[in-house]
Amino acid sequence: MQMHKLKEETDFENINRGYNSTFQLNKLSLGVIVPLENYSTGSVPSMYHHIERVQLAEQLGFSAVWLRDVPFNVSTFGDAGQVFDPFVYLGLLAASTKRIALGVASIVLPLRHPAHVAKAAASVDVLSDGRLIMGVASGDRPEEYPALNLSFDDRGQRFRESFEYIRRMSENTPVFKNLYGNPDSSMDMLPKPTAGKVPMLITGGSQQAPDWIAANGDGWITYPRSVTAQSRIINDWRERIKSAGGPAKPAVQSLYIDLLDDPDAIPQPIHLGFRLGVNHLRDYLKSLEDIGINHVALNLRFNQADIEETLKCLSDELLLPDFS
Repeated sequence: MQMHKLKEETDFENINRGYNSTFQLNKLSLGVIVPLENYSTGSVPSMYHHIERVQLAEQLGFSAVWLRDVPFNVSTFGDAGQVFDPFVYLGLLAASTKRIALGVASIVLPLRHPAHVAKAAASVDVLSDGRLIMGVASGDRPEEYPALNLSFDDRGQRFRESFEYIRRMSENTPVFKNLYGNPDSSMDMLPKPTAGKVPMLITGGSQQAPDWIAANGDGWITYPRSVTAQSRIINDWRERIKSAGGPAKPAVQSLYIDLLDDPDAIPQPIHLGFRLGVNHLRDYLKSLEDIGINHVALNLRFNQADIEETLKCLSDELLLPDFS
């Protein structure tokens, strides 16, 4: 089956500095997911030289660094993420970097009050001079919900209500009523995002109808699939965006890689990705660009080679010649 790039009639919306530099129509950029280390034999990373490695990624030209929201180290999930609270960590990264977009994929909205999310997100956006890209999700670890005395089954409704609340907090003295509260004209939330709103990309289905996702998110974060399946899903999503009106929106995909020394090493499947050489990785990324993926966030958890050398190889062989 031959895949064709879906033509768009409009460019992406101009939001903030991080969003605008990371996402370009009909082009693919590369980012990295922290922690930038191999911790394949356990669930908790060491966070060894974590700031220096993010700074290296910035120097090498990666477009974005991505964090995750993992409140609890759930044994059945098997991954503690970057250990630190994402907003605290984003604040540190904002002060430690200058250019790279600061992404989070994704904040689990039903586990947090949206007023706190809105305040923290706008603060990071302002302190980083507009570099925040906030992925949002409904959550996929049922064990976390009873720990917070919350229901897992109604997380879809609470996701929508939280999403609306955060959007409204970007306005001046918004007045509205929803599940999370009833702000009135006697109060306001500061700071305001640098571009009038924080870009919010919806992750996966988030317990929402596809048309709602297409109409409301500033983009979509999804998971690796075969190129044929991914092409079909991305095209369907973009058609729904067109039906909803407004500008085109970027599509983001994650990918685990274990980059081998042999540049021609044939791809072998690993968890949500591949063990392969850089030449086959280039071909795969080009195929994603052709079907309309705008950004790939690389996860090095299973990477067996030296992390710094892998980052430099990715920059020299992929970023600079093909995806800058």
